[in-house]
Amino acid sequence: MKILVLNGPNLNFLGIREPAIYGSQTYDNLIAKINAHCEEKGIEVQCLQSNHEGTLIDYIQQAYFDKVDGIVINPGGYTHTSVAILDALKAVSIPTVEVHISKVDERESFRQISYVSYYASKTIIGKGLDGYIEAIDFLADGTN
Repeated sequence: MKILVLNGPNLNFLGIREPAIYGSQTYDNLIAKINAHCEEKGIEVQCLQSNHEGTLIDYIQQAYFDKVDGIVINPGGYTHTSVAILDALKAVSIPTVEVHISKVDERESFRQISYVSYYASKTIIGKGLDGYIEAIDFLADGTN
């Protein structure tokens, strides 16, 4: 199984940006956690991050050609604004799980809008970095 983990804007600043909301673990900690879990499960994983919407769309489109089996995506702020990311996910038709580290449903009202959720098989919120592991396992178990 091959999984792509995509992270949107500001997620490279985990551990720096608002640690009371996002925790003190860094982006490198997240990638190490994902890689260790996937190695243990025999899952091929690629982790990518960009602060640019078009780059995230390029990564999604490339996943189609790379024959990726599943996408885990935390679109960051683009969750609430990007119809283009939604359209890219719909275009490639790859099973997708949306992840949010914080409890977005308990934050500002604009954060409760997710365009990606119109396509995602599942949305995991408020579980910190463990949400990524849950998303990977969901895709690997084929329960989408």
